[in-house]
Amino acid sequence: MNKPAKQALEPLASRDLFPTPPSFAARARINRSTWAAQRLDDAARDPLAYWEAAADALEWRTRWHQVLEWSAPRSKWFLGGTLNATESCLDRHARSWRRTKAALIWEGEPGEVRTLTYGQLHDDVCRFAGVLRALGLVSGDRAAIYLPLVPEAVVAMLACARLGVIHGVVFGGFSAEALCSRINDASCKVVITADGGARKGQVVRLKDTVDQALANGACPSVTSVVVLRRTGHEVSMTPGRDRWWHELVRDAQPVREAVAVDAEHPLFILYTSGTTGKPKGVVHSTGGYLTGVARTMRWVFDLKDEDVFWCSADVGWVTGHSYVVYGPLANGATVFLYEGAPTYPGPDRFWEMIARHRISILYTAPTAIRTFMRLGDHHPQRHDLSSLRLLGSVGEPINPEAWRWYHQAVGGGRCPVVDTWWQTETGAIMASPLPGLTAQKPGSCTKPLPGVEMDVVRQDGSRCADDEQGFLVIKRPWPSMMRTVWGDDERFRQTYWVQVKDPATGAPWYFTGDGARRDQDGYLWVIGRVDDVVNVSGHRLGTAEVESALVSHLAVAEAAVVGRPDELKGQGIVAFVTLKDGRPPSEALVEELKRQVASEIGSFARPDDIRWANALPKTRSGKIMRRLLRELATTGRVTGDTTSLEDFGAIAALRPAED
Repeated sequence: MNKPAKQALEPLASRDLFPTPPSFAARARINRSTWAAQRLDDAARDPLAYWEAAADALEWRTRWHQVLEWSAPRSKWFLGGTLNATESCLDRHARSWRRTKAALIWEGEPGEVRTLTYGQLHDDVCRFAGVLRALGLVSGDRAAIYLPLVPEAVVAMLACARLGVIHGVVFGGFSAEALCSRINDASCKVVITADGGARKGQVVRLKDTVDQALANGACPSVTSVVVLRRTGHEVSMTPGRDRWWHELVRDAQPVREAVAVDAEHPLFILYTSGTTGKPKGVVHSTGGYLTGVARTMRWVFDLKDEDVFWCSADVGWVTGHSYVVYGPLANGATVFLYEGAPTYPGPDRFWEMIARHRISILYTAPTAIRTFMRLGDHHPQRHDLSSLRLLGSVGEPINPEAWRWYHQAVGGGRCPVVDTWWQTETGAIMASPLPGLTAQKPGSCTKPLPGVEMDVVRQDGSRCADDEQGFLVIKRPWPSMMRTVWGDDERFRQTYWVQVKDPATGAPWYFTGDGARRDQDGYLWVIGRVDDVVNVSGHRLGTAEVESALVSHLAVAEAAVVGRPDELKGQGIVAFVTLKDGRPPSEALVEELKRQVASEIGSFARPDDIRWANALPKTRSGKIMRRLLRELATTGRVTGDTTSLEDFGAIAALRPAED
């Protein structure tokens, strides 16, 4: 395990503080005068009672007799409890006034719009669950979902859950090889896909990819493929295996009575994107996971019945699972879905849709925010964004400059920004402002949420001093924590539970893999993965720190920093930089950026090489693929796995800086 980097930085508590606007706080679900705020201290004193109260908000068939059984790293929550996730997400709403409320508002990239009420979504899920049952799926079986971001993707997930079938959603940008490996790892019986999807004006031919994945018996567990007609282009259908979604649904017998499962029954397997190594099949339970996402959805986003909530993630990633599907629907929210690219057919597509659909909460990634910042303030300014009342950030640490732009250019200075920290493995948000209560600092995810005990420690487990960089750990269990790695329990233990221990008892703590600091106000500043470091002349530098220094320059929209071997210094620093529109690259700007990094961090952090990039190579979830950049910086070419890459042109276009 790498030691976290050390830098001489200003005291973090001295950075800008943004109190919640009084007009927002007055109407917030949690503010200084509400009952919930008075209970926050109780959560720290008795977290089990806190989580038990959170679980009470779900629909249970059988109540639990014990809240937690814990023997690190094994956890069981709500022992003896039984439930079905769809009864919390659909049935109870379909029985109430929400039956006619919009559950999903979907817009396709070409411009089609569909709305499904809770009653309609419930009916669609029951009918498609009948399809899956007719195909032979029973509780505990696995199904792979490989769909574009259309309402049927949500229907497929919930139909699986209704039967107790464990779904494994594979993002539609993954290759046939990646899809095949995930199907085989989980021994999926059924693959649910579409003829294709829309992306940047082109058809993504999903069924062709499925055919390649299954070719020559490569996935022997698969007995059926269900194909949704989305684009209408011609596809190959294998007799006896492939069936059209619409034909199966037409003849299906709806499953009106959901299958009750144990609270610990796996709800889904979700594979990590593969940016740092072999994908891991992260397993999440039903009762604990749903408790975590339902509570955090309600509290972090100050959710109201009149809100239109847009989390821009695809359901192929955990953000889409937790805050497009299960969290919002468990709370009876109206969820907006958009199928396509954020800047297609024009750079203002996001803002036009927000204005037209009167979206009130936007939850998106720093990568997207920096892209929009680069395109210019005039695009959001062209549209009426007055419906927005809350903004959120997810996926990676957001640099302060992007935070301020988001707050002002998109939120008009009136919308709190909930900068959230969590992981696929945690299932739900772990650290975030409570927007009616917590003052925000640009770049900080503020404090752990109620019921969560996080800290910044040294490798020996001792607590770091204020502003000292260390390892981010979680000290006690929480309901939505991953249960294991599918089929590889030892990998689960070795990856997360052996690195850092309680120095007093020797008990393992959950190691997040992230480095962080805690300021004098107790706010957390996550700097990124501890393995995202470069060692320059004995100085271990977090790449996020160098990137933040670069992005703070007025000309820079985005930056990614990697190390390359250097005979003298051990490693040199290579920075890939994207400039804002209208700022031309030049040798003078190269030197200016190098001076800025040296000024903000120290001369030892001065980049050896700055390369201009029209775009940085990213996964579809918005993560920069630094592994590819390291290879490019070291060898001048890329030979590694690029299956999760969003735009292959981003690699081809990278070049050294020139005059």
